[in-house]
Amino acid sequence: MKTKHLILLAAATIIFLNPVKAAYNIKEDPRYKELRDSMSRAFNDADSARFFPIIYRLEEYCLSKNDMHSYYTQRCNEIVFLMNQQRIYEAYMLAYKLSSELREKGLEKEMYMAYNMLGHINRYCGNNATAKENFYHVLSEMEKYGYWESMPPIYMNLVNVELDDDPDEAIRLLERAKEIALKYSPERVFDIETRKILSYYNRGDIPRFLEGFKEYKKGIDEGKSTVHGRTMEVYYLAATGKTDEAVALATKELGDEGGEAISLIYEHAGRWEDAYKSLHKHYTSQDSITNVVLINSMQGIREQLSLFEAEKKTTRAKFIGLTVGIVLLILLVAALMYIVISRRRHVAQLQEAYNRALEADRMKKAFIQNVSHEVRTPLNIISGFAQIIADPELANSTEERKHMADTMQRNTLQVTSLIDEVLELSLSESSKVAAKEDEISINALLNELIGDHHGLMKPGVEMTLDSPLPDNYTILTNRTLLKRAIATLIDNAVKNTTQGSITLKTKAKENSVLIAVQDTGSGIPKEEADHIFDRFVKLDSFKEGLGLGLPLCRTLVERLGGTVRLDTNYGPGARFIIELTNNKK
Repeated sequence: MKTKHLILLAAATIIFLNPVKAAYNIKEDPRYKELRDSMSRAFNDADSARFFPIIYRLEEYCLSKNDMHSYYTQRCNEIVFLMNQQRIYEAYMLAYKLSSELREKGLEKEMYMAYNMLGHINRYCGNNATAKENFYHVLSEMEKYGYWESMPPIYMNLVNVELDDDPDEAIRLLERAKEIALKYSPERVFDIETRKILSYYNRGDIPRFLEGFKEYKKGIDEGKSTVHGRTMEVYYLAATGKTDEAVALATKELGDEGGEAISLIYEHAGRWEDAYKSLHKHYTSQDSITNVVLINSMQGIREQLSLFEAEKKTTRAKFIGLTVGIVLLILLVAALMYIVISRRRHVAQLQEAYNRALEADRMKKAFIQNVSHEVRTPLNIISGFAQIIADPELANSTEERKHMADTMQRNTLQVTSLIDEVLELSLSESSKVAAKEDEISINALLNELIGDHHGLMKPGVEMTLDSPLPDNYTILTNRTLLKRAIATLIDNAVKNTTQGSITLKTKAKENSVLIAVQDTGSGIPKEEADHIFDRFVKLDSFKEGLGLGLPLCRTLVERLGGTVRLDTNYGPGARFIIELTNNKK
């Protein structure tokens, strides 16, 4: 599978990272070699029973030799192994723990390891934008500390993400990877060149692919090897017009990875019906949710195929009927012209529908994976504690059981909140302007919200109201929507404020009222002022949530006829301001 192949590449990247130079070289230590080789064999065999005991012993040995670089390298191998096992939640938690530990110990030279792992997890979950940010950060850190030899594989990770988004940028990254490899790791050059040749076929540039294939064959004759060799042979058959032979070879040699390759081969050959069938077969092998999305997305192609077949039958009938006379000949010519134009139009529509289906499936799959990732975290916690509480052999104290129950309750509320955000945002965006029939006191509403959030704040953080408005100052609005909008801003402040205070402020203007939520938390850069109101935007990848709170707040306020914005002049911390027209008669 494509995802598994990427994860194995990450493992190779980690295992062969340059060690920090020191007087003692652990790579020459016989005991280290023994443990490392045993770990590698268990890793390649995907044997959990052997892998974890061995790697724990290897980590302890690295610590005993005070080689922190080798120690954290093995920690990364744990994460990669879990990803190969599709235990993504556990891999994410280990990556989070690794990042926190490196920061606490001030090991700046090793921080790129955590970002590399996070990049692969985001890539696995379909979050390509964040994955690219992670990989670029890794490259910056590796260049800063001189890890040049291991940079080409990170560039290859970026290429895999960029190929669908920006093929030209992917080519540029390949050139940069080759430039570095030529200088620091020549053994990687042939693999990089082969990947570039494959990209020509992916982009439909068959002449350049065929020219590159000649260079590839020269390299093979010289004894070079590449992980892309089988794919090169498959695409060469397709590029030379041997479509069916290429499909047969892909089915035999590429295994699960061959599904996408076969669809691409049919696409370049203009065999759209076969491309559709191949794509459909490939995604049928995926999970049930992805299957349903794909089938629905491809329904339009099925209808176009039916129209195409019906048009061909009509064409045959017209052709047979137009047989005699000049008039019939003119009708025949006109019919033939109509046929040609109609067929071209239908082929174009079929291709467009095929491309739309691919894009729709990609976006929906990414959304499902993001939601699944955020929901899976609290559900795993709830499930784990439930099993502990239910086990009669575990004699937990009353205090421990209460702590577990409280944790389960918090995570249950977190799942509910995530689902509510998605449903509320969907309903709000499909609704019209809200009816404003509630006369409410601003001070009373804000005091009520402070009480609702009293038990949710972190220790040492205080929430207060600073309002010059009299208690009898009221506005005419929709109480439910306004309360929910302000609550999302307070939730955001609580999540990002670990010390200091959260303050709710008000100000009356001639025809409107301002309600501000300000905190002393981590703050937001000015350049993100508008971007943070977009869906699924999270400035910190490790923070919980889907990134829907602020978009929901803006949608609710706009339904009330108001605006919400980030005060870019405030700091440290963040201040959001809601402005509502006072329509009270």
